[in-house]
Amino acid sequence: MRMTDLRFPIGKFPFHSIEVPEADRPGLIRDIADAPSKLRAAVQGLSAEQLETPYRPEGWTVRQVVHHLPDSHCNAYIRFKLALTEDDPKISNYEAAEWAKLPDNAAPIETSLQLLDALHQRWVLLLRALTNQQFERTFQHPALGTVPLAKSLALYAWHGKHHVAHITTLHERMGW
Repeated sequence: MRMTDLRFPIGKFPFHSIEVPEADRPGLIRDIADAPSKLRAAVQGLSAEQLETPYRPEGWTVRQVVHHLPDSHCNAYIRFKLALTEDDPKISNYEAAEWAKLPDNAAPIETSLQLLDALHQRWVLLLRALTNQQFERTFQHPALGTVPLAKSLALYAWHGKHHVAHITTLHERMGW
């Protein structure tokens, strides 16, 4: 078994140094499109006990990771729409760790899997229609500063793979 950083099994996202050339965008959009099915495959057949297993010590449970993805990606989708309809809007941050403690995180994971499916269908329709100029539009993030949509695309393509890897590396470690 290879050793990985359990927090970042596919590596950290290089936010400040990444460039997102136009030629990379179709692949990143494909990653967004594929995220729901990859998440669904990663949790297929897991028992209730396995869903309550943290992916790392002091980390979220598999259930919390599943519910986190639509929470986070709903915020991203809204940020895209704000940036496309307003000039460099200021967006608010959200406390993902606090959201993970809310009562809706006890819901069956199918609820969040369906939400992620529907959300990504809409998001991908939007992403595939954007022009190069629209990918240059920005929003102001309280912690990250100016964020162009092309960079946000890359971040969320990474984000889906990052959390799926939390679950699949847990599978490997636990022998599920």
